[in-house]
Amino acid sequence: MQPIMFTSLIAIGLVLSGCQSDLARVADAAFRDSPGYPVAQRPDSSQPATPSTPTSPSTPPTGPTTPPVENAEARPACDAATQAKLKAPGTDAILLACSIRLSSADVVTHPLVFEGNAASGSVLDCGGGTLDVSAGESRKQKTAVVVRSKKTASGAWDPPSNVTISNCRIKGFVRIYGLGENANGETMKASSRNPDHTAFAQTSAPKNVRLENVSFYAPDGIPLYVGPGVTNAALVNSRVNGNSTSVAIYLDAESANNTISNNVFGISTEKRELIAIDGSANNKIANNTFEHAENGGIFVYRNCGEGGVIRHQKPQFNQIIGNTFRYGSAFLAKPAVWLNSRNGSSSYCFKDPAFPFGSSASNLDFAQRNIVRDNKLEGGSESLIRNDDPTNDIRANTATGGW
Repeated sequence: MQPIMFTSLIAIGLVLSGCQSDLARVADAAFRDSPGYPVAQRPDSSQPATPSTPTSPSTPPTGPTTPPVENAEARPACDAATQAKLKAPGTDAILLACSIRLSSADVVTHPLVFEGNAASGSVLDCGGGTLDVSAGESRKQKTAVVVRSKKTASGAWDPPSNVTISNCRIKGFVRIYGLGENANGETMKASSRNPDHTAFAQTSAPKNVRLENVSFYAPDGIPLYVGPGVTNAALVNSRVNGNSTSVAIYLDAESANNTISNNVFGISTEKRELIAIDGSANNKIANNTFEHAENGGIFVYRNCGEGGVIRHQKPQFNQIIGNTFRYGSAFLAKPAVWLNSRNGSSSYCFKDPAFPFGSSASNLDFAQRNIVRDNKLEGGSESLIRNDDPTNDIRANTATGGW
C-alpha cells in the first residue's frame, strides 16, 4: 500500500471519530433543555448494445469523501401526550420528531419512526428500558426503530440526520434507509441508470445515525440494516444477540463512512456471514468480538444485477482492524474475512441493463484497497482470511487454531 493512501485512511478515520463525538454531545444536550435535494431522475434512454469491459485505472481512485459534521441542534423533549402514547399498550407505529428518555422499567411495544428532516436531532435514550416488537408476525412488524427519508410532494427526498438511539434493549430490528429499504426497489432501479447514482442515493439518505450501548435480541432476522446511500451511521459499545436467518449487519449499496466498533456479537446466523459489506465503501469495523464465526465473519462484495438495479460503488477503502473472530469448530468453517466473496457468481448478475458503468459494465466485486489488520482468529487458521487482490493491505493478523 502506498504511504499516501494509508495517510488518507487515517485522516478519514479521525474525521469519523469527530463526527461520532459530535453526536454524543447532541444526545446529552437533548435533555438539558426541554437543503434542496435532487429530484427523482429519469433513466438514460441511450444504452450501448453490450456492456463495456472495465480497464484498470492508471492511478488509484480516490476514496469516498466524508461529509462535514453538521452543527446539529438536539430536538426538544417530547410532549406529555406523545410520551403517554408511546408508553401505552399497542402496536401502531409512532412518528417521533422529538427527544425522549425512558426508564429501565419501561417497555415500548410500538414501532418508532424517525422520518425526514423534522426528526433530525432526535434522541431516544431508553435508560435501560426495552423496545419489544418481537411478537410481530412479519419482518416489518418486528422492526422496532426506523430512521428514514421522506419523499416530498415535489419529488425531492427529505432525509433526517443526527438521530441518536442509546441505552436500549431492542427485541426487534433497526432499519435506516433513504431511496428504499434495500437496493432492489423501483426508485433505486430508476436512479441506478444515471452515472451520478451514488451521490444521489447518499444525498437522499439519512446520515449521522448513532446507536450506542444498545443490546439487540434478534427474533430471526437482520438486527441492523443500513440501507442504500446511508452515510456516517454508527453502532458502538453494544451487544448483538439472538438469531438471524440472514446476517447480523447489512451495509447496502452506495452507503459509506459507517462505523461498527467495540461491539460483541453473540448472535448465531442460520447460514450466512455476520456482516455483509455489499457495495459499501470507506467503513470502519474495529475492535469487535464475533463469538460464533463458523458461518463467516465479514464478507466484502458488490451485488450484481439483483432486482435489475445497477450497483455503482465499489466496496473499497474499508478498514477491518483489531477484531476477534472465535471458532468453536474447524469443520466447514467459513472465512473470518473474505474480500471479493462473490465476483459474479450469483444467478441474477445479468439482470441489470447494459450501461457503461457499475455492475452493468462488470459483475466483479472490485473489493480493493481495503485494510485487514491486527485481527485475531481464535480456534481458526490464517487461511480464514481470504483475499485475491494485491491492492488490499492484509497484515499482522494472528490465528490460534493450529489447523
